[in-house]
Amino acid sequence: MNAENTYHFNVMRRALDEIDAADAAGEALSLEALVGRMQMSPAHFQRVFSQWVGVSPKRYQQYLSFGHAKALLRERFTTLDAADALGLSGSGRLHDMFLRWEAMTPGEYARAGKGLEIFWGWFESPFGPALVMATDKGICGIGFAAETGAEETMRDLLSRWPDASFTEDPMAIRPWVQAAFGETSGEARLYLIGAPFQIKVWEALLAIPTGHVTTYSEIAGAIGHPRAVRAVGTAVGRNPISWLIPCHRAIRKTGGLGGYHWGLPVKRALLAWESARAEAG
Repeated sequence: MNAENTYHFNVMRRALDEIDAADAAGEALSLEALVGRMQMSPAHFQRVFSQWVGVSPKRYQQYLSFGHAKALLRERFTTLDAADALGLSGSGRLHDMFLRWEAMTPGEYARAGKGLEIFWGWFESPFGPALVMATDKGICGIGFAAETGAEETMRDLLSRWPDASFTEDPMAIRPWVQAAFGETSGEARLYLIGAPFQIKVWEALLAIPTGHVTTYSEIAGAIGHPRAVRAVGTAVGRNPISWLIPCHRAIRKTGGLGGYHWGLPVKRALLAWESARAEAG
């Protein structure tokens, strides 16, 4: 993966900072003012964003605004009320590629990864540096370091499976990573490592279409625990496979973003990127 992904994300991140600062000051930030603050020409800014997401900077700026989640809730809300829509068969269509997944058994999970070999590597993604981990069965972890930093991202994922053995080998998992971030048309395989309740929640997340959102309470109802909204929120936050298991598509029923384990700016970027791609076709 090349550095262009990181460059594009960093431009977006700077734009998000400027938009947030303007919102906090009660200002309406025009596109001309935005590119001026970023010390970029309008043409350069247009080229970067059109390359990255396929829509104009003005449109993308709308996707980055705080009100975008509320707009998604109004226009692209997904109801998870059918059992066969939860991906329980073990496969789902996501991000224009095919995912195949399987889950660790409860007994294996209780052993905290003992006897499990996990390969890992750092990769550039459309959303900044990504730490990816995988077993021989598929990707088991993706963490984004743009907000949390590389050291904390590594510590976080390592702590999920304390008794596993970890080997740095990015080439071993590269084909799955390339499929995961849309660089190839190959199959991205996932290996869900979690408690049974967590895996039910993650299955429900897999049923949310690209460019759409649902609510924590909707997920709770879909998995048969309508009163367990807080527990669902915790399970969403513990999702180890960011992006592929799209926890960023779960928001509050008020339209608020809720939390995001790898930082709210990354969550906003994920939702904005998907909305732009959906619009661009």
